[in-house]
Amino acid sequence: MLSQQAPFEPRSLRQALGVFVTGVTVITTRDTTGKVYGLTANSFSTVSLEPPLILWSQSKRAGSYSVFKSTDEFAISILAEHQSDISTRFASAIDDKFAGVAIDDAFCGLPVIEGSSAWLHCRSVSQFDGGDHTVYIGEVLKFARGDRLPLVFGGGRYLVARPAEEAAPSQG
Repeated sequence: MLSQQAPFEPRSLRQALGVFVTGVTVITTRDTTGKVYGLTANSFSTVSLEPPLILWSQSKRAGSYSVFKSTDEFAISILAEHQSDISTRFASAIDDKFAGVAIDDAFCGLPVIEGSSAWLHCRSVSQFDGGDHTVYIGEVLKFARGDRLPLVFGGGRYLVARPAEEAAPSQG
């Protein structure tokens, strides 16, 4: 076991944290003029079922940071196994992330990604400083679920989640 003590080299810490597999989401909102914004986030988690709360975090350096920081609501598309290209698109710095992406505005008035595993419409209830990120807490106002397996990310790459009983037996 290779052990490291603070201060940590950020890349090494990122690699260690990367072994924790996460789901992949696209978070979307609109600004006061109606322009849509979206970004990929794997920093998503359930906080509470009663009341229904979730959290996600955003880099303070993100181009859309000021929009998400001031929004009252946002939507979350939990991406499905076939949507790694959408995740990559929304993680990039391109201007029109929505170009060519099938979206649905009818679900909650905000764009959500069609074909995803699940969708959440949330009201922003609190934000707090998290170092180089801001952590957002949202109350789930509405949700829907599809029938596709989720896209997951771990070890610096996209993975597909499968039930454990479908996995090959361990050789150990």
